[in-house]
Amino acid sequence: MDNQELKKKYIQIAQFYYEQNMTQNEIAQKTGINRTSISRILKKIREEGIVKITINYDLKDLSLAEQLENRFQLKKAIVVTVEQEQSEQVKRTAIGQATAQLLNTILEDNDVIGCSWGSSMASVVEALEPTERWKNIFCVPMVGGPAGKLESRYHVNTICFQTAEKLKGKSLMIDVPAIVERPSTRDDFIHSHYYKEIAQMWDKVSIALFGIGSINSTGQSTWHAFYGESAVEKLKNEQVAGDICSRFYDIKGHVVRTHLTERTLSMPLDCLKKTRYSIGIAESKAKVPGILGALHGGHLNTLITTADTAHELLAAN
Repeated sequence: MDNQELKKKYIQIAQFYYEQNMTQNEIAQKTGINRTSISRILKKIREEGIVKITINYDLKDLSLAEQLENRFQLKKAIVVTVEQEQSEQVKRTAIGQATAQLLNTILEDNDVIGCSWGSSMASVVEALEPTERWKNIFCVPMVGGPAGKLESRYHVNTICFQTAEKLKGKSLMIDVPAIVERPSTRDDFIHSHYYKEIAQMWDKVSIALFGIGSINSTGQSTWHAFYGESAVEKLKNEQVAGDICSRFYDIKGHVVRTHLTERTLSMPLDCLKKTRYSIGIAESKAKVPGILGALHGGHLNTLITTADTAHELLAAN
């Protein structure tokens, strides 16, 4: 059976299963293919994109979005409606899909996309569909790596590379940690030719995508894993509310000089104000202080969050 005939057979099986609601046993009887093979074929047609499964979340609560835009002078707010009792994974999937849909409407040829790390960012990459719609897309990490403290799928290099791959663009990788051991090590990196190349790209970022950290995140969060418990305790004493790309600020959005500042390798927050879209992706009650600080400081002009978090933000401000 040649490739064209094989593809037709796959499509036929997909139609039987997804459109006609036939069981795998019924399909096996109708096609003469054993049930085990039918199961493998159904998996393969999803992997090859013949069938794409999406969950239709209610992606726009317009009244809440408009309130956020008006209250915080945002360029854009997107509020996804997910039941409060749903898992964190379901909520991240929903805002990941919303972010991917937004990118499809705002991306332009020659855009430079800045990426941060984390589970919210990973959900965006998962939701992106491969496309060749735009030309010369370039992705650049906006912060150093976690030095082995996080799962590889949350690493900024993984996220940056996979985003570029799906958009048929190019990417840079960053081979330095976000927080180094000594200020002198940071100075050595900053003066290297390699680091200067990345820093030059930060000035060209037109769309910044980033998660938002918060001092109220629980001890099991990726945020705590990234910085470590002792550092988090010090950040609390330094009146930190949250961070974007390891750049810390207080509840009013003012940049805070912390015990990590002289050891940090990441894009300065001022660069976000030069972008066409600076998109913060965050949800949960625990992250409200971090999101509020980012909003008050004008560190983002676009927010993607859940309805529950939007209500908390509006009530807290």
